[in-house]
Amino acid sequence: MAGFTPISPEQGAGIIREGGLVAFPTETVYGLGADAFNPRAVARTFQVKERPLFDPLIVHVAEMGDLDALAHGLSHLASRLIEAFWPGPLTLVLPKRDTVPHIVTAGLETVAVRMPAHQVALQLIRLSQRPITGPSANLFGRISPTTARHVHDQLGDRIEGILDGGPCRVGIESTIISLADPAQPEILRAGGVSVEEIRDVIGPVRIPHGRGGPVQAPGMLLNHYSPGTPLRILEGHQKAPSGGCRAGLLAFKSPGNSQGYEAVEVLSREGDLQEAAANLFAALHRLDGAGLDLILAEPVPRRGLGLAIMDRLERASAK
Repeated sequence: MAGFTPISPEQGAGIIREGGLVAFPTETVYGLGADAFNPRAVARTFQVKERPLFDPLIVHVAEMGDLDALAHGLSHLASRLIEAFWPGPLTLVLPKRDTVPHIVTAGLETVAVRMPAHQVALQLIRLSQRPITGPSANLFGRISPTTARHVHDQLGDRIEGILDGGPCRVGIESTIISLADPAQPEILRAGGVSVEEIRDVIGPVRIPHGRGGPVQAPGMLLNHYSPGTPLRILEGHQKAPSGGCRAGLLAFKSPGNSQGYEAVEVLSREGDLQEAAANLFAALHRLDGAGLDLILAEPVPRRGLGLAIMDRLERASAK
């Protein structure tokens, strides 16, 4: 890839063990890896991303033994979710062990953990011989990276290396479910595993209404996943704005009328929500780089992965 040379998992693991930072691919988005048990390395993650310290991190594991080193009191519901969805785009918030640095959990008594479904990520973790933190490998609040090029464009001169695993298959972050209270599982962030799939495995789950309040997990801040170009969600079938405004359209399906738009990105011509999720961030990156004044986004159905897509669009459009 022109502009930078990706590193190997072996090189990445050496950097992690020495306290450095490495971007790595997962099935959701690219993560920024650091040794989860090295507070100085984790602190540098916050510095590089310009991320507030009150926003906790997800820790990535490759083996169940890694999970045992991070969390305790694994409930029956947690075991069922792990059996159904790991490796995969599901993060569990669990009671943490005292050995987990407070900077990882933003002082909370819980830790967010997942096992990624990407062979490069799993290889990196195993070779590093320790769990690694993995917030999205981008500047805080900006569009999440789904290719190595996205990472390089934002963080290339700030970190020690980037592993290139190609485009991310799922394309949006993991679903986060809190099992801090096993009697009341709670979805904290919609993501790559749908609420319907989770309910099929463990039954009823709570979904909080509204946003705000204490940050219990990554990706819960009101303004997040944002392009530099202002973004607004369309209401109904609106025409492109006039008066010299250079607008781009983020369409769910093939638009009936794209006249007047400077650029158009279609998430899924057939209206497939899985394809739309996989294309979301890459499409936003392209629109953000098109020199526009405004991005208008069509809403998608709030079912399955559509719930996660709308969550990202609403946060990206928040003032």
